[in-house]
Amino acid sequence: MIPTEIVEQIPLPAVILNKDGAVLAYNQQVEAAGLLTKGSDINEVFSRWETDLDSKMRTAVGENGKRFVFMQGSWPDTENTLLIGTETAELSALKNENKQLKKLTRELDAIIENSYDGIYITDHTGVTWKTNSAIERITGIPKEYYVGKHVDALMKRGILKSSVTEKVVQQRRTVSVVQDNYAGKETLITGAPVLNEEGEVEKVVTNIRDLSDLNELQTELSKVNELNDKYKRELDLLKNKPERLDGIVIHSESMRRIYDTADRIANIDATVFILGETGVGKDILAQHIYSHSLRSKQGDFIKINCGAIPPDLLESELFGYESGAFTGANRKGKPGMFEMADRGVLFLDEIAELPLMLQVKLLRVLQENEIQRIGGTKPRTIDVRIIAATNRNVKEMVATGEFREDLYYRLNVLPMAIPPLKERRDDIIPLQQFFLNQANEKYQMNKVIDSKLKDFFYNHEWPGNLRELSNLIERLVVTTPEDEIKVEHLPPEYKESSQTAISQAAIVSLKEAVETTEAQVLALAVEKYDNTYDLAEALETSQPTIVRKLKKYNLNCKKGVESS
Repeated sequence: MIPTEIVEQIPLPAVILNKDGAVLAYNQQVEAAGLLTKGSDINEVFSRWETDLDSKMRTAVGENGKRFVFMQGSWPDTENTLLIGTETAELSALKNENKQLKKLTRELDAIIENSYDGIYITDHTGVTWKTNSAIERITGIPKEYYVGKHVDALMKRGILKSSVTEKVVQQRRTVSVVQDNYAGKETLITGAPVLNEEGEVEKVVTNIRDLSDLNELQTELSKVNELNDKYKRELDLLKNKPERLDGIVIHSESMRRIYDTADRIANIDATVFILGETGVGKDILAQHIYSHSLRSKQGDFIKINCGAIPPDLLESELFGYESGAFTGANRKGKPGMFEMADRGVLFLDEIAELPLMLQVKLLRVLQENEIQRIGGTKPRTIDVRIIAATNRNVKEMVATGEFREDLYYRLNVLPMAIPPLKERRDDIIPLQQFFLNQANEKYQMNKVIDSKLKDFFYNHEWPGNLRELSNLIERLVVTTPEDEIKVEHLPPEYKESSQTAISQAAIVSLKEAVETTEAQVLALAVEKYDNTYDLAEALETSQPTIVRKLKKYNLNCKKGVESS
């Protein structure tokens, strides 16, 4: 008889049958499931057994309705049968878990195999357990060679110069080394530990990255970027098309040369002196130089108009002041424009308006790269590029003693003179269209300018330059009721100039020239005379003719168009 205590040592439901199928023994798990009880009738017990398709497996239903699956085997050294079972729900869970584990294993194998980097996995002793195909590309040795090999054998063959696995096991952390393999390729080898529940290193996963490929790619990328920058500079220098730079249109040859020069000196930290009439775009050029320089990534573009701030306040604005420097001063003091522009650019507009006393302090800044706040005792070192601008003749001011000669030469290192708009008429029509588009977008309109008005724009002298052109176009867009803006919509102060512009316009047919001149004469006349009779007398024609002509050109006398 088999002792019951031996069956009790089996951790799962277990039953022992003799060769005739009679129950010899069973354990507590069987009794707890309600499958068998002491003194149970054997026939009744077997009546509850269900034969499975597989004769090696049987199912049984307990008193609580739970189903169990029993695997059939033989008891050692006897003719008896051993049945070991488990609950079917647990078995299903085990099957599902096993299926999931197989799926995860396939996915992990696919990830390892398709990695661009070489991967090999060793146990804690250094014996290779698994690797991928990338290692063959890197070392030239089939991956099958590594499996079962100790890292010491790989070092002896020269495939490895040192063992990362050994270092990982010793230090119990990720270790990286850079070394050349036997083929002369530079590789980055990184080993990471896999720890067991006791915190001991169980396996080491090593990643091998071929740095030579990356180095070659980096070199090629640098060459491509250099070529790209070169081609971009060359394209920017092409002179067969208009360009739009920093919000302004550049079309004339003179302005192209100026902006080409600006690009070349953008990263030269010498002082720039921009000369030009009011409204020619000196501040736009200064911002272009800043935005195309490395300083745009290091510091700010600070602008100050030296003529717009009272002289007694200008010094504190430029150089700042310490706490208590003067009555009303901020208790914490205040940094000046020079400090705010540190590592960037300070644009001194209307530099000719700078008082002589401040000219001396500015000269010291340019010579020593230091400033001192008002009320301060220690100088502060600054790194500021100065761009100055003026619309005055500074040479004449030097001659008359209004501007320091030494400061003038300090500022005039890189002089750039922007010509007035009347000297670069090729820019006028593109600028006119640019400003028109801006105004249309701003006021949500769709105005257009007719050809005669464009002729006026082209021939006008523009004493206010870009600023005047921009303001006039915005004014016309807002005040003109029709969608098409014409010469007659010009403000009164431009009417006389428009007469000259028409006479200088491009060649047209005689009929069109006569009509244009006729309309201009009538437009001037209606401003002077109150009625069509006076008009007819002044223009030496009949009153009915004047009435007809005014209707034709959509003009009105101050007292209206009288009928003939």
